[in-house]
Amino acid sequence: MNFMPISNCRWHGLALVAAMLDQASKSLITKILALGEQVPVTTYFNLVYVLNPGAAFSFLADAGGWQRYFFIVLTLLVSACLAHMLRTQRPRCESLGLSLILGGAVGNVLDRITRGKVVDFLDFYWNEMHWPAFNLADVFISMGVWALIWASFREKQSKTTPDREAQTSPHGS
Repeated sequence: MNFMPISNCRWHGLALVAAMLDQASKSLITKILALGEQVPVTTYFNLVYVLNPGAAFSFLADAGGWQRYFFIVLTLLVSACLAHMLRTQRPRCESLGLSLILGGAVGNVLDRITRGKVVDFLDFYWNEMHWPAFNLADVFISMGVWALIWASFREKQSKTTPDREAQTSPHGS
């Protein structure tokens, strides 16, 4: 039996922690706020309790119910791919990004499976313009995407920077 190296297990652990933090925050919100309730925190941020049957920005929210199963299957497939990718040794920043995306995906798919919709509760706004409400899973996914973007820039930079040894070698061109 092939076991995953301990160093790779930590990335799955990070994904698990992210999913647990997301679920704990949603559980707290559903206990302290009524559905649709809004609590001002600052002049640009509210806590709210809303249910989103769609994806980001309420994509397919009014699709009639089939989207729940579509997003569950899609998320489970993507999560399986991410978990598999984390089994191999990767640059730290890339593994971090994959872990955060996996944790966020698991957090949101647990909502879809148990509630049929995703709990959103973070509401940022400026004057009367509100950004769509979101949750910690969405934050983790966004952070993961940024980590992957950062990792790709670092990889490109390391490929375009000449090897230090080739520059100092008497046989280097």
